[in-house]
Amino acid sequence: MPELPEVETIVRTLAPHVLNARIEAVNLLHPKSAHPLSLPLESLAGSAICGARRRGKLVLLDLEPAKPGPDSGDLLVIHLRMTGSLLPREHKAAPGKHTRCVFTLKDNPGNYQDLFFDDIRTFGKILLANKSILEAWPFWNELGPEPLEMSAADLKPRLRGNRQLKAALLDQKTIAGIGNIYADEALFQSRLHPCRKAGSLDAGDCERLLAAIQDVLLRSIAQCGSSIRNYKDADGNAGAFQNSFKVYGKGGETCPACGAALQKSRVGGRATVFCGACQK
Repeated sequence: MPELPEVETIVRTLAPHVLNARIEAVNLLHPKSAHPLSLPLESLAGSAICGARRRGKLVLLDLEPAKPGPDSGDLLVIHLRMTGSLLPREHKAAPGKHTRCVFTLKDNPGNYQDLFFDDIRTFGKILLANKSILEAWPFWNELGPEPLEMSAADLKPRLRGNRQLKAALLDQKTIAGIGNIYADEALFQSRLHPCRKAGSLDAGDCERLLAAIQDVLLRSIAQCGSSIRNYKDADGNAGAFQNSFKVYGKGGETCPACGAALQKSRVGGRATVFCGACQK
């Protein structure tokens, strides 16, 4: 958390605040929030933000460096991990208890604002990268395809072997962007057991699973994601998809499809809820 729908919502709501703005200064308050591979974040000063997009669970800000060259960075990558957030604030607003980095921005009319990277658990990372850094970053190079851009034929060869199906879906090398919430919801919707061997799915199973993944993700994006802990978008608003959960976090409650008690276990090291009657 945040997962794909939350990160997509953050990017969409962040874009109007940052596009075409120039980064005037960076104040890194928690040095460990900088990724070990990152170029010095202070070198961002003078760079213009020309794009805002997402890759998996990563926020990506495309940059026009003030001094283009092999040692300059043209991509700012922010991995929110469990509790990270990006919130525009008034210029010179006091950092909060969990503020790890402050970016001072100046827009075309000359107005200033600050962008706070807050992170309660301090697991999030900020990476100023160029092509060579991205090529040296295993996580980036091993990211799986985007689930909203793939077909069932693309999915089947990525589900191999005896690994439990949910564990495979949580692996960002298999598919980028899916976490615990949307794995549980998609498996329930596709009526597939989370402990089933990933390699046992046939073409029909893969088609049903991908359709469920895409449907759940798109419905969540339409409701601005799920707010179950501290997640808010860049405008400070909570998501609403948590009100549409069928199984996630509902162990012991009644299955909405058949009325049986929903079961709870651990799969791939994560708490997992499913219906033993519907998901054979």
